[in-house]
Amino acid sequence: VVSRIIKEPDVTRSAITREWFRDWFGEEYLALYPHRDEEEARAAVRLYLEVAGSPANTSVLDVACGAGRHLRALRRAGLHAVGLDLSATLLRNARASDGRDPLVRGDMRGLPFRRESFDGLTSFFTSFGYFRHPDDDRTVLREMRRVLRPGGTFMLDFLNADRIRRELVPEDVLDAAQGRVVQRRSIDGDSVVKRIRFEPADGRESTEFEERVRLYSCADLQALLAEARLTTTLDFGDYEGAAFTTSAPRLILAGRAEGSLHGEET
Repeated sequence: VVSRIIKEPDVTRSAITREWFRDWFGEEYLALYPHRDEEEARAAVRLYLEVAGSPANTSVLDVACGAGRHLRALRRAGLHAVGLDLSATLLRNARASDGRDPLVRGDMRGLPFRRESFDGLTSFFTSFGYFRHPDDDRTVLREMRRVLRPGGTFMLDFLNADRIRRELVPEDVLDAAQGRVVQRRSIDGDSVVKRIRFEPADGRESTEFEERVRLYSCADLQALLAEARLTTTLDFGDYEGAAFTTSAPRLILAGRAEGSLHGEET
Protein backbone atom coordinates (compact mmCIF):
# COMPACT_ATOMS: atom_id res chain seq x y z
CA VAL A 1 0.00 0.00 0.00
CA VAL A 2 2.73 2.46 0.95
CA SER A 3 4.99 3.99 -1.67
CA ARG A 4 8.08 4.90 0.34
CA ILE A 5 9.22 7.93 -1.57
CA ILE A 6 9.28 11.65 -0.95
CA LYS A 7 6.97 13.18 -3.50
CA GLU A 8 7.13 16.94 -3.93
CA PRO A 9 4.92 19.08 -6.18
CA ASP A 10 6.42 20.72 -9.23
CA VAL A 11 7.07 24.23 -7.95
CA THR A 12 9.80 26.76 -8.58
CA ARG A 13 12.37 27.71 -5.97
CA SER A 14 10.74 31.17 -5.59
CA ALA A 15 7.36 29.53 -4.98
CA ILE A 16 8.82 27.31 -2.27
CA THR A 17 10.10 30.34 -0.36
CA ARG A 18 6.54 31.68 -0.21
CA GLU A 19 5.10 28.52 1.34
CA TRP A 20 5.06 29.34 5.05
CA PHE A 21 4.44 25.76 6.24
CA ARG A 22 7.85 24.59 5.02
CA ASP A 23 9.50 26.66 7.76
CA TRP A 24 6.98 26.62 10.59
CA PHE A 25 6.37 22.96 11.43
CA GLY A 26 9.47 22.29 13.51
CA GLU A 27 10.49 22.33 17.17
CA GLU A 28 8.97 25.79 17.71
CA TYR A 29 5.59 24.53 16.54
CA LEU A 30 5.73 21.64 19.01
CA ALA A 31 6.65 24.06 21.80
CA LEU A 32 3.66 26.30 21.02
CA TYR A 33 1.00 23.58 21.14
CA PRO A 34 1.80 21.31 24.13
CA HIS A 35 -1.90 21.42 25.15
CA ARG A 36 -2.78 19.49 22.00
CA ASP A 37 -2.30 16.22 23.83
CA GLU A 38 -2.99 12.50 23.64
CA GLU A 39 -6.43 12.78 25.27
CA GLU A 40 -7.60 15.25 22.63
CA ALA A 41 -6.31 12.88 19.95
CA ARG A 42 -8.18 9.95 21.50
CA ALA A 43 -11.42 11.97 21.49
CA ALA A 44 -10.98 12.87 17.82
CA VAL A 45 -10.28 9.26 16.87
CA ARG A 46 -13.29 8.02 18.87
CA LEU A 47 -15.46 10.34 16.79
CA TYR A 48 -13.94 9.00 13.58
CA LEU A 49 -14.59 5.42 14.67
CA GLU A 50 -18.23 6.22 15.46
CA VAL A 51 -18.66 7.50 11.92
CA ALA A 52 -16.64 4.80 10.18
CA GLY A 53 -17.70 1.77 12.17
CA SER A 54 -14.33 0.36 11.12
CA PRO A 55 -13.38 -3.24 11.88
CA ALA A 56 -9.91 -4.13 13.14
CA ASN A 57 -7.02 -3.93 10.66
CA THR A 58 -8.81 -1.46 8.37
CA SER A 59 -6.28 0.78 6.61
CA VAL A 60 -6.44 4.50 7.35
CA LEU A 61 -4.29 7.34 6.00
CA ASP A 62 -3.72 10.25 8.38
CA VAL A 63 -2.89 13.26 6.19
CA ALA A 64 -0.61 15.81 7.89
CA CYS A 65 -0.02 13.41 10.77
CA GLY A 66 2.46 15.70 12.50
CA ALA A 67 4.17 14.16 15.53
CA GLY A 68 1.83 11.17 15.42
CA ARG A 69 -0.58 11.58 18.33
CA HIS A 70 -3.62 10.66 16.18
CA LEU A 71 -1.69 7.81 14.56
CA ARG A 72 -1.08 6.29 17.98
CA ALA A 73 -4.77 6.54 18.84
CA LEU A 74 -5.77 5.00 15.51
CA ARG A 75 -3.37 2.10 16.01
CA ARG A 76 -4.59 1.49 19.56
CA ALA A 77 -8.09 1.22 18.11
CA GLY A 78 -6.91 -1.71 15.97
CA LEU A 79 -6.52 0.12 12.67
CA HIS A 80 -3.60 -0.10 10.26
CA ALA A 81 -2.66 3.59 10.28
CA VAL A 82 -0.26 5.22 7.81
CA GLY A 83 0.93 8.77 8.46
CA LEU A 84 1.94 11.36 5.88
CA ASP A 85 3.55 14.72 6.59
CA LEU A 86 5.88 17.16 4.85
CA SER A 87 7.82 18.08 7.99
CA ALA A 88 10.88 15.93 8.62
CA THR A 89 11.05 17.28 12.19
CA LEU A 90 7.50 16.22 13.05
CA LEU A 91 8.01 12.82 11.44
CA ARG A 92 11.16 12.28 13.51
CA ASN A 93 9.12 13.02 16.63
CA ALA A 94 6.44 10.58 15.50
CA ARG A 95 9.06 7.89 14.87
CA ALA A 96 10.72 8.47 18.25
CA SER A 97 7.45 8.18 20.17
CA ASP A 98 6.24 5.00 18.45
CA GLY A 99 8.21 3.36 15.66
CA ARG A 100 5.52 0.87 14.69
CA ASP A 101 3.37 3.10 12.48
CA PRO A 102 4.35 3.49 8.80
CA LEU A 103 5.40 7.08 8.09
CA VAL A 104 5.83 8.72 4.70
CA ARG A 105 7.19 12.16 3.94
CA GLY A 106 5.32 13.88 1.15
CA ASP A 107 3.15 16.75 -0.02
CA MET A 108 -0.62 16.36 0.27
CA ARG A 109 -1.03 17.86 -3.21
CA GLY A 110 0.53 14.69 -4.61
CA LEU A 111 -0.10 11.78 -2.25
CA PRO A 112 2.51 9.06 -2.92
CA PHE A 113 0.06 6.15 -2.76
CA ARG A 114 -1.75 4.01 -5.30
CA ARG A 115 -5.32 4.74 -6.30
CA GLU A 116 -7.96 3.38 -3.88
CA SER A 117 -5.37 2.20 -1.33
CA PHE A 118 -7.20 3.05 1.90
CA ASP A 119 -10.49 2.27 3.61
CA GLY A 120 -10.42 5.53 5.52
CA LEU A 121 -8.73 8.92 5.62
CA THR A 122 -8.35 11.48 8.39
CA SER A 123 -7.04 15.03 8.52
CA PHE A 124 -7.02 16.47 12.03
CA PHE A 125 -6.32 19.83 13.69
CA THR A 126 -6.73 22.26 10.77
CA SER A 127 -4.36 20.73 8.24
CA PHE A 128 -6.16 22.16 5.20
CA GLY A 129 -6.30 25.54 3.46
CA TYR A 130 -2.56 26.19 3.71
CA PHE A 131 -1.79 26.98 0.08
CA ARG A 132 -1.54 30.30 -1.70
CA HIS A 133 -3.87 29.25 -4.51
CA PRO A 134 -7.39 27.84 -3.89
CA ASP A 135 -6.86 25.40 -6.76
CA ASP A 136 -4.22 23.68 -4.60
CA ASP A 137 -6.91 23.03 -1.98
CA ARG A 138 -9.05 21.43 -4.67
CA THR A 139 -6.08 19.31 -5.69
CA VAL A 140 -5.68 18.10 -2.11
CA LEU A 141 -9.31 16.97 -1.95
CA ARG A 142 -9.04 15.20 -5.31
CA GLU A 143 -5.95 13.40 -4.05
CA MET A 144 -7.79 12.36 -0.90
CA ARG A 145 -10.59 10.93 -3.01
CA ARG A 146 -8.11 9.18 -5.33
CA VAL A 147 -6.48 7.16 -2.54
CA LEU A 148 -9.79 6.23 -0.87
CA ARG A 149 -11.67 3.09 -1.83
CA PRO A 150 -15.29 3.52 -2.99
CA GLY A 151 -17.43 4.04 0.10
CA GLY A 152 -14.37 4.78 2.23
CA THR A 153 -14.80 7.11 5.20
CA PHE A 154 -13.17 10.53 5.45
CA MET A 155 -13.01 13.00 8.33
CA LEU A 156 -11.75 16.55 7.82
CA ASP A 157 -11.20 18.50 11.06
CA PHE A 158 -11.10 22.23 10.34
CA LEU A 159 -11.45 25.54 12.15
CA ASN A 160 -14.78 27.37 12.43
CA ALA A 161 -14.32 30.32 10.07
CA ASP A 162 -17.41 32.18 11.33
CA ARG A 163 -16.16 32.09 14.89
CA ILE A 164 -12.62 33.06 13.88
CA ARG A 165 -13.86 36.14 12.04
CA ARG A 166 -16.12 37.14 14.94
CA GLU A 167 -13.83 36.43 17.90
CA LEU A 168 -10.30 36.94 16.56
CA VAL A 169 -7.82 37.88 19.30
CA PRO A 170 -5.43 40.39 17.68
CA GLU A 171 -2.48 39.71 19.99
CA ASP A 172 -1.43 37.64 22.98
CA VAL A 173 1.80 36.88 24.81
CA LEU A 174 2.71 33.51 26.27
CA ASP A 175 5.44 33.04 28.88
CA ALA A 176 7.28 29.73 28.59
CA ALA A 177 10.37 28.25 30.18
CA GLN A 178 12.34 29.01 27.02
CA GLY A 179 11.14 32.64 26.79
CA ARG A 180 8.21 34.65 25.46
CA VAL A 181 5.98 33.88 22.49
CA VAL A 182 4.18 36.84 20.90
CA GLN A 183 1.30 36.00 18.55
CA ARG A 184 -0.36 38.60 16.31
CA ARG A 185 -3.47 37.67 14.31
CA SER A 186 -5.29 39.35 11.45
CA ILE A 187 -7.69 38.63 8.61
CA ASP A 188 -6.08 39.06 5.22
CA GLY A 189 -8.70 38.70 2.49
CA ASP A 190 -10.00 35.13 2.64
CA SER A 191 -7.38 33.92 5.15
CA VAL A 192 -6.54 34.18 8.83
CA VAL A 193 -2.89 35.01 9.44
CA LYS A 194 -0.94 34.44 12.62
CA ARG A 195 2.57 35.85 13.02
CA ILE A 196 4.53 34.19 15.79
CA ARG A 197 7.70 35.60 17.36
CA PHE A 198 9.82 33.54 19.76
CA GLU A 199 11.92 35.64 22.15
CA PRO A 200 14.40 33.29 23.90
CA ALA A 201 14.98 33.86 27.61
CA ASP A 202 18.75 33.47 27.16
CA GLY A 203 19.00 36.57 24.97
CA ARG A 204 19.48 34.80 21.67
CA GLU A 205 18.05 36.44 18.56
CA SER A 206 14.29 36.20 18.15
CA THR A 207 12.80 34.03 15.41
CA GLU A 208 9.57 34.68 13.53
CA PHE A 209 7.13 32.40 11.73
CA GLU A 210 3.78 32.67 10.02
CA GLU A 211 0.62 30.60 9.84
CA ARG A 212 -1.86 31.30 7.06
CA VAL A 213 -5.12 29.35 6.64
CA ARG A 214 -7.88 30.01 4.14
CA LEU A 215 -11.25 30.53 5.84
CA TYR A 216 -13.85 28.18 4.39
CA SER A 217 -17.43 28.23 5.65
CA CYS A 218 -19.20 24.95 6.31
CA ALA A 219 -21.20 25.27 3.08
CA ASP A 220 -18.16 26.19 0.99
CA LEU A 221 -16.09 23.31 2.33
CA GLN A 222 -18.93 20.84 1.76
CA ALA A 223 -19.22 22.09 -1.82
CA LEU A 224 -15.48 21.60 -2.41
CA LEU A 225 -15.67 18.09 -1.01
CA ALA A 226 -18.65 17.27 -3.23
CA GLU A 227 -16.75 18.58 -6.25
CA ALA A 228 -14.01 16.05 -5.40
CA ARG A 229 -16.63 13.26 -5.05
CA LEU A 230 -16.46 13.21 -1.27
CA THR A 231 -20.00 13.33 0.08
CA THR A 232 -20.47 14.89 3.53
CA THR A 233 -22.99 12.98 5.63
CA LEU A 234 -22.26 14.45 9.07
CA ASP A 235 -20.94 17.69 10.53
CA PHE A 236 -19.78 18.22 14.09
CA GLY A 237 -18.71 21.19 16.17
CA ASP A 238 -16.33 19.42 18.56
CA TYR A 239 -14.62 16.08 19.23
CA GLU A 240 -17.48 14.96 21.48
CA GLY A 241 -19.82 14.88 18.49
CA ALA A 242 -21.95 17.97 19.16
CA ALA A 243 -23.74 19.39 16.13
CA PHE A 244 -21.95 22.14 14.23
CA THR A 245 -23.10 25.71 14.84
CA THR A 246 -21.54 29.07 14.01
CA SER A 247 -20.34 29.29 17.63
CA ALA A 248 -18.79 25.80 17.77
CA PRO A 249 -15.04 25.49 18.45
CA ARG A 250 -14.43 23.28 15.38
CA LEU A 251 -15.88 22.38 11.98
CA ILE A 252 -15.55 18.61 11.51
CA LEU A 253 -16.96 17.13 8.31
CA ALA A 254 -17.28 13.39 7.73
CA GLY A 255 -18.66 11.25 4.95
CA ARG A 256 -17.93 8.77 2.18
CA ALA A 257 -16.03 8.54 -1.08
CA GLU A 258 -18.42 8.35 -4.02
CA GLY A 259 -18.38 5.70 -6.73
CA SER A 260 -15.34 4.11 -8.32
CA LEU A 261 -12.33 5.56 -10.11
CA HIS A 262 -12.12 2.57 -12.46
CA GLY A 263 -10.78 3.66 -15.82
CA GLU A 264 -9.57 7.04 -14.55
CA GLU A 265 -5.95 8.13 -14.38
CA THR A 266 -4.08 6.74 -11.37
